[in-house]
Amino acid sequence: MTAPVSPAETLRAALAGLLDGLPPKVAAQAVDRLIANYRGTTPTDAPILRDRADVAAYAAYRMPATFEAVRAALDAFADAAPEWVPGSHVDVGGGTGAATWAVNATWPEERPVTVLDWADPALALGRELASHNPLLKSAEWHRARIGAALAIGSTDLVTVSYVLGELTEAARIAVVDAAAAAAPAVVIIEPGTPDGYLRIIEARDRLIGAGFHIAAPCPHSSACPIVAGEDWCHFSARVSRSSLHRQVKGGSLAYEDEKFSYVAATRFPVAPAPSRVVRRPQIRKGQVLLDLCETPERLGRSTVTKRHGLLYKAARDADWGDSWPPA
Repeated sequence: MTAPVSPAETLRAALAGLLDGLPPKVAAQAVDRLIANYRGTTPTDAPILRDRADVAAYAAYRMPATFEAVRAALDAFADAAPEWVPGSHVDVGGGTGAATWAVNATWPEERPVTVLDWADPALALGRELASHNPLLKSAEWHRARIGAALAIGSTDLVTVSYVLGELTEAARIAVVDAAAAAAPAVVIIEPGTPDGYLRIIEARDRLIGAGFHIAAPCPHSSACPIVAGEDWCHFSARVSRSSLHRQVKGGSLAYEDEKFSYVAATRFPVAPAPSRVVRRPQIRKGQVLLDLCETPERLGRSTVTKRHGLLYKAARDADWGDSWPPA
């Protein structure tokens, strides 16, 4: 019996021929400019994706990484709310729709989906890619200005991924507030940089102020114990490298690790992780060192040794971002 094709495989297949006919130099130049914007610190009030070449390069280069980061955040969220399934989804600033693919990878069923973005070329390509995914065949793609004038219809889940860094402070606040007003569940993902983390903390504070509970990654809804400027909370998702990745960045590895920061919050009760592994576990002879975000709000280190038996085996298998201890 043939194994079902995963959403990640379907997405890779849909992206495979995207750059056909686009000169490699044009694709590489578009990627270089997109990386500069992605890593930049100056907000913009104009769409970053300007034309088909930009969108094709973005989708081929960034969409797999965005998909894996959003899916990792949603997996942690689903662990905290195992009985909950979104009946509808709005993706704000969704571009070519990576987050919609991730939502359907986490909760694999068809639902009403709306993608809002201000770049028509991104929406057009997102619609084209979605035609390869039966769960997204009824998705709607609408042009919208992402900022103070943003209007979001009532929905179960709002995702905002890799968007806040493109906005002014006032626009960021407006987008988070609009998401909080529209849905009982909000998931926001940003690059795993110090600035990305600060944007997540800003959004987290506003969601808590609006009455939300934090589902993930934090084990609590109290203040973040990390001192801003000294460290930042982020996680990592492994991404298979495309031919465009190898062309632009070189290197021989077949994968790279996408660093991201995120917050998932709800208006309904959730069961967050008892604690969260916030660094790569350090495996040493006969022991594993786990850096944890714990309840009450503090950072701590747990040393798990062979004398802990099955817990030691679980610690050796634990990964950065996992709940601890295992259920």
